[in-house]
Amino acid sequence: MNLEKFHTYCLSLPGTTEGFPFDENTLVFYVKGKVFALTDVTEFESVNLKCDPDEAVELRERYEAVLPGYHMNKKHWNTVLFDGSVPDKLLLEWTKNSYDLVVKGLPKKVREELGF
Repeated sequence: MNLEKFHTYCLSLPGTTEGFPFDENTLVFYVKGKVFALTDVTEFESVNLKCDPDEAVELRERYEAVLPGYHMNKKHWNTVLFDGSVPDKLLLEWTKNSYDLVVKGLPKKVREELGF
């Protein structure tokens, strides 16, 4: 996975915006103001993604590159290392799942604006 591909994919999801709320290195992707992905743009070695709590534990057990979310709620967030062991297709699927989880928590009117 490279930063350009990941960036383009995230911004292709409806209602997605981006920003650097913490520092000049940490790129955050939002859907309607709610975070669904974070990554360091200078090193681009990992990404934090929201995850269903049960699935989060399962993914950590199954993949060495999946860790409890760094600086995040460990129950709801995973950090995925870009070590080559997780295929890009799967990483993008997990990114979409993170996005969908956040969308699911938005008010009905906002979800409808996004086409959900």
